[in-house]
Amino acid sequence: MEFKATDIAVFLNGEVVGDGNVKVFNVSKIEDGQPGTLTFLANLKYENYIYQTNASVVLVNKSFTPKETIKATLIKVDDAYQAFASLLDLHEQSKSKQKTGIEQPSFIDKTAILGDDVYVGVFTYIGEKARIGKGVKLHPQVHIGDNVSIGKNCIFYSGAKIYNDTVIGDDCIIHSGAVIGSDGFGFAPQDDGSYKKIHQIGNVIIEDNVEIGANTTIDCGTFGSTIIRAGVKLDNLIQIAHNCEIGENTVIAAQTGLAGSTKIGKNCKIAGQVGMAGHLTIGDNVTIGAQSGISKSVKSDRIILGTPAINIKDAIKVYTIFRNLPKLRSEVIELQKEIKSLKKNN
Repeated sequence: MEFKATDIAVFLNGEVVGDGNVKVFNVSKIEDGQPGTLTFLANLKYENYIYQTNASVVLVNKSFTPKETIKATLIKVDDAYQAFASLLDLHEQSKSKQKTGIEQPSFIDKTAILGDDVYVGVFTYIGEKARIGKGVKLHPQVHIGDNVSIGKNCIFYSGAKIYNDTVIGDDCIIHSGAVIGSDGFGFAPQDDGSYKKIHQIGNVIIEDNVEIGANTTIDCGTFGSTIIRAGVKLDNLIQIAHNCEIGENTVIAAQTGLAGSTKIGKNCKIAGQVGMAGHLTIGDNVTIGAQSGISKSVKSDRIILGTPAINIKDAIKVYTIFRNLPKLRSEVIELQKEIKSLKKNN
């Protein structure tokens, strides 16, 4: 599909600077822009590319003032990054809405209930008493277990596995390989040194507008629920253990792991490869740096880093000392030599 710059500007409530009749049919990175594509400039450290790009249209902030001549047509908006995201969202919605109907072979239990405009891809399985909302897209090889409830306009990409009794709200996206509702890691040690499995009889509840990345796993509660609140965004390769709860609009990057019954507050930002012990409480608006180890609960409005994680200002001081250890060691050795020399001379 092709769009004129003026049409895009109207959609984004933006202002065209240049040729409003220029057409685009794809998007690109600003450094790799080609004729017929649209790109954006939100971070001024990439500003030099806007004078070189061959893209036809560039979204920029209204505050942007060029220092050189720009070949491309500009569309000035309040926030170029958000505007670009809105265009991509519109593009993705137009693609996904094209698919409807039930492909064969697939299996849908006779007791399952499917809403209007549902798409069921080939080799998909839908279990007993499952309820699938209007406009849901189940791509090939998705597994929907018994008694699963899914709201409206969700997208499940190929190979997503949703275990029995899971509840998922509206407008969620589950990427390939994600496993929702698998057993929590519960085993009771026995007198002979073996372990007896503790059956996990809870479920997972995922509220509206949640996105879960590829190969991320969320365990069901031992009893009760593991809960992912509205607006949460989970990256790829994350492990959420049994009975955890993640607060609204929290984002978590790849390879982070939460042990059982940890509670994370609202609007938190958790970087990659963070590890959290079990039964912790993380407050609201907490930021945790990459590769941090969290062994204690954290109060709201904190920025922490390190293993064990501490206040970021203290962490920076610790890292500065650590970086200077070789130099400090050499200085100590030299001092020791001087002390020995002084003792001999005395």
